[in-house]
Amino acid sequence: MVRTQIQLPDPLYREIKRIAKQQDWSIAEVIRRGAENVVRHYPSEKLVPGEGFRFPAPIRSRLKVSDPAKLKALLRADQECSP
Repeated sequence: MVRTQIQLPDPLYREIKRIAKQQDWSIAEVIRRGAENVVRHYPSEKLVPGEGFRFPAPIRSRLKVSDPAKLKALLRADQECSP
C-alpha cells in the first residue's frame, strides 16, 4: 500500500469524519472507498474523439440480499476475513 498526503477543504473533511464515525471506519477507509468509486466510474481506456462513451458490461453478481442490515453485516464479516 502506498502512503500519501492530501489536503482537503474543511467542510469535506468534516463530512468524511462524519461518515467514518457513522460507518465505524477510519478516515483513510472512507477516502479509499471514495477513490475506488471514482475509478470504477471512469473508463480506463482513452476515448477516441467522435466515438462517444460506451457503458461497460454489467457486473454479474450472485449476491441476493435485500435486507440492508444483513448486507452490512455480511460486508463487515468479509472485511474482517480479508488480509
